[in-house]
Order: sequence, then C-alpha cells, then structure tokens
Amino acid sequence: MTFATADLIDDFDAELLSCETQFRQYGGNPVFGGPITTIRCFRDNGLVKRTLNGPGRGRVLVVDGGGSLASALCGDLIAKAAVDNGWGGIVVHGAVRDTVTLATLPIGIKALGSNPRKSAKDAAGETDVPVTFGGVEFKPGDWLYSDYDGIVVAARDVLAGPVDEA
Repeated sequence: MTFATADLIDDFDAELLSCETQFRQYGGNPVFGGPITTIRCFRDNGLVKRTLNGPGRGRVLVVDGGGSLASALCGDLIAKAAVDNGWGGIVVHGAVRDTVTLATLPIGIKALGSNPRKSAKDAAGETDVPVTFGGVEFKPGDWLYSDYDGIVVAARDVLAGPVDEA
C-alpha cells in the first residue's frame, strides 16, 4: 500500500478526519491502512489477542485502551499472530511491549508508548463499537490510513477512486 496522508488530505480533505494524537511507530510497516475493526478495553488484552488470532483480511485493529501506559495491550506474540492472520495494522491508544521485535514484523503498529508490564487476560471490554480519541471517532468499517505524518480516517476507501453517483 503506497500513499502519503498529507496527499490524501490535499485530495480528499472534506472526507477525512485527522487524528490529533501523536503516536509512535513500532511495526516494520510504517505505511499501512485498511478497514477498521475496534476494541475498547482497559489494561486487559484478552480481546486483542482473540481478535488478532482471527482472520484479518487486511483490516486495521484500533484499540482504545483509555490512553493507559500502565501495561501493554500488544506484544510480539500477539503482533506475530496478526501478521500470520493477514491484519494490515494495529493502532493502540495505550502501550505495547517487545518493541525491538515489533520493529521487525511486516505490519503497521502505532501506540502511545511502551511498557514491559503484561496486562490482564480476562477479555473484558467491547468489540466493534465506535471509539474516540485524538478528535476522531473510529467506527468499524470506516477506513484508516497511517504513515509517518499521522493517521487519517474516511467513511470509505478513498484510494479506490471517486464515489459512483449513478
């Protein structure tokens, strides 16, 4: 997938939301995008593990961890499962761990920071619900595009071309 979020804003400004949260790059693919799937959880990565161990079909998992940096919601084993299952990327509004290994994996991963502490594994939280941070509502089925400049979100795949208004 090749694009620049700045160019997407230039071409599709009226259709795009730009996330104001300043994330760090952790994965080996700094440019990634795809349809959004969401999880809302707090210091518990059970749903993250379960979801990323399922078929990704190029989707991007957006995890709203409440911005907590107290424990990691994704590490090397879960991220490797995401790669193996065809996920396009992971955005964590929280922490990750195993960052040296994450950088070697062929997947996009963004997070607020890192913490070596494990999270709970109770699978507490919600899946496929709208989540909001950085001034953007991330809705399941919308499209996320991420690169070095940031994250933008659209209601459709803007790279697929103009909407047919027949």
